[in-house]
Formats: sequence, C-alpha cells, structure tokens
Amino acid sequence: MTATLKPAPRQPVRLIFIHHSSGANWLADGNGGLGKALAENHYFVSDTNYGWGPNRIGDRTDIGHWWEWFLSPQRSPEYLQALFNESGQCASYSRLSAPPADENEVILFKSCYPNSTLRGDPNAPVPAVERNPIRGHKAPAAPPSGNARRYLMYKAKSVIKQILGRNKNEAAYTVANAKGIYIELLKAFQKHPKKLFVVVTAPPLRFSSVAENARAFNSWLANEWLANYPLKNVAVFDFYNVLTSNAGAPDASDLGQAQGNHHRLWEGRVQHQVGSPSNHLAYPTVDDHANKTGNQKATGEFTPLLNHYYNLWKTS
Repeated sequence: MTATLKPAPRQPVRLIFIHHSSGANWLADGNGGLGKALAENHYFVSDTNYGWGPNRIGDRTDIGHWWEWFLSPQRSPEYLQALFNESGQCASYSRLSAPPADENEVILFKSCYPNSTLRGDPNAPVPAVERNPIRGHKAPAAPPSGNARRYLMYKAKSVIKQILGRNKNEAAYTVANAKGIYIELLKAFQKHPKKLFVVVTAPPLRFSSVAENARAFNSWLANEWLANYPLKNVAVFDFYNVLTSNAGAPDASDLGQAQGNHHRLWEGRVQHQVGSPSNHLAYPTVDDHANKTGNQKATGEFTPLLNHYYNLWKTS
C-alpha cells in the first residue's frame, strides 16, 4: 500500500507527535520511516519526548497522564499552549525544512507498551472522572520479556506487592478506568475544533497474561469511543492491532495482504480488521519494542489513513 491512496494536504501542515521510545523508533528514517513518509505527504513534523515542555510534561505519556495534558484546570492551558506552538525535534527523522506560520494543526499522542497491561473486567462500569484512580498517575511497569528468570522474578514481586497492598497502580490500571479517561478527553477535544487529535494506541507486549484486555480496550477505542462524538476532529489509529500479525515470521510483513490484523484504507474504505487471533507483538526485538518490519507496516497503513482523517476533518 502506498501513500497515494488518499490525497495528501496541498500545503504543508504542522503536526506534532507526543511519544517516547516506541514512537521515536517509528519516526526514525532507519526504522519505521514515519517521519519521512509524513514529510513526503506535506506534514511538517515536530515531536515531544522525555524532558519536554513545562513541568517536564513530556516525561508523562501514560493513559492517566492524558488528563493532566488536556484536562487539568491548573496545568492544561500552559501545556497546550506549548504543544500547539512547538516546532522543535526530539527524535531523529527527516522533515520539511521550515514550519508553516500557523500553530500545529494535527496532534498525535501515544502511550508506550506498559499501557497494554490493563486489568479488570473489560465490561465493568466506567467511573466518573473525579473518582478515577488513574487520573494523573503512571501505568505499572510492563513484565520483562525475553528472559524467563526475570519474568518469574517480576511475577513473584507482583504477588508480594499484592499481599502487602503496594500494587495500587497495577490494580487501578483497568480497562474501565482507561475508558473513563478517554471519554473525558472528548470534552477537551470538543473545545478545539480547529485541531485534529489522533490517538495512536499503545503497542502490544511480547508476553502478557492480560493481552485480551489490551485487545478489548483498543478495539473499543477504534470502533466505539467516537460513536456519539459530534465533530470530526478526533480519530484513532490502532497501532496495537497493526503490530499483532505478520506474514509468518517477525521479519515478514503482511502489509497489503487481505488477511491479518490491520487498520488502514482498503478498497476505498477505512478497515479495522482483526483477522488473526494473536494479541501479542508479532514483530518482536529483544524486548517489547517493535522491529523495523512492524514499524514500516504501521507507516504504510497509517499515512494514507491520516490523509483520510485530515480531509474528512477539513471538509466537515
């Protein structure tokens, strides 16, 4: 699949991407190539990472932290002003030579893979935001992958923390609480109709005992979250789903294939397809970061989809 399936903006558009290491790999020319692909589609890309912004808000990109970015009465106005005006570059990638004069129009934001450790019943009631225990709080650490001994030690420590009552973040990061944060975010996004907000879902883990919950949450984001939202200025890219299927091996991409897990434009329509039963990372490295093949699949599916979202928003 190529980026010509949906026309790119005619004039350069400012875009900023909130991310950490998985996003940096995806942007990099020598890895996922997203930065270069976006530049070729007339997006001037900037990004945030650790250490960025007022109060180092760039350090905090877990699901609970999005409340602080977009909804906090005390902090959000300052953060958003900095975000909308940022033109700097944190990660390494090719980009257009000069930014357009206006503010950033497109806001991409993504949590990293520890946010795929959601617990609880996926169908549990969603709490009111003032009672949401993950509001402003970080996600629990992801289990170590690629080393059986480290994984067993992690599980043992988790059991001890549970017995001692010290696993509050781990217990609080449930599907229902995550849904509650995102439902509340729509109130903030509706106040900014001249911005396009694109949620990039957290990537999958190599090993996880709660992978089905990550699948349930991200499918909810892609298919249900926006059902009653009245504007066209919010969209979702299911990065998680895209990275859960390959063409038979971690270095074999199923980009452009009919089967597999995808979020893309396909035969002229947006397709969110779960055609493979896997809920784990299909493009592993030595840890939970996706490899180059997986990131390039994501670039191939996301770029035309972003153009579609942008055109839909602009014409609404």
